Amino acid sequence: MLIDRNHDELSISEQCELVGLSRSSCYYEPVPETRRNLHLMRVIDEQYLRCPFFGSRQMTDWLRQQRYVVNRKRVRRLMRQMDLEAIYPKPRTTVPGAGHKVYPYLLRGLEITRPNQVLAADITYIPLAHGFLYLVAILDWYSRFVVSCRLSNSLDESFCLEALDEALALAEPEIVNTDQGVQFTGRAWTGRLEQAGIQVSMDGKGRALDNVFVERLWRTVKYEEVYLKAYESATDCRSGLFSYLAFYNRERPHSSLGGRTPWQVYTEGKSARTKRRLQLMLA
Repeated sequence: MLIDRNHDELSISEQCELVGLSRSSCYYEPVPETRRNLHLMRVIDEQYLRCPFFGSRQMTDWLRQQRYVVNRKRVRRLMRQMDLEAIYPKPRTTVPGAGHKVYPYLLRGLEITRPNQVLAADITYIPLAHGFLYLVAILDWYSRFVVSCRLSNSLDESFCLEALDEALALAEPEIVNTDQGVQFTGRAWTGRLEQAGIQVSMDGKGRALDNVFVERLWRTVKYEEVYLKAYESATDCRSGLFSYLAFYNRERPHSSLGGRTPWQVYTEGKSARTKRRLQLMLA
């Protein structure tokens, strides 16, 4: 993006040198996944929702039972690309990235009694007909209200930070909980929270139930929207997902909320003026 191929004075080689980029990288175009791999990723994603404790070895065995000809190396690579990891309690042996601090989990035993007490964020894989995207959502634990979300074609931290900025414009949470992904342990994410006076909480390594309500959201979104629609393009995905999440927030009743919608619970007790302001910001 920093290279102007039609620059009047600087050649492409000179521009690459100025921005610290090798010339070969400038011309490189990433090779998309094959249709077969995209199909496998879709199948793996569906099975992972049913059995999140499957690692690459068990997933490979299960795929072979379904008569897919795969080896563990391919399954492991695809699961890493999808940001999927078997969920089970593990010793904390992983070393965070340089300068990345892992924060303690603050929600164990905590009684959550009101909106904006705790927000939780997570990322999931969204299959397309000819590719895939990643969705990040920030959810209010008490009401299950999706405060903000963003789509991206890569796992860089920028789309997570955009979702966080939108969430903090709408809400003033006391705690924000995430997993230990690099998008959430980076200084850009934790620094914004600490600057706003918000406590940072992180799941224990491999502890699925530490962020259980976001995991339930992914299951609901995929079974009620993503797998039914089979999006053809990123445009279809964006339109369909955001329409569904608006429905999820405002129209879909939750049995755990006494048949009310997340919007009703999230805005309960708020003035009509505050509700109008939130509606305008979410529009």
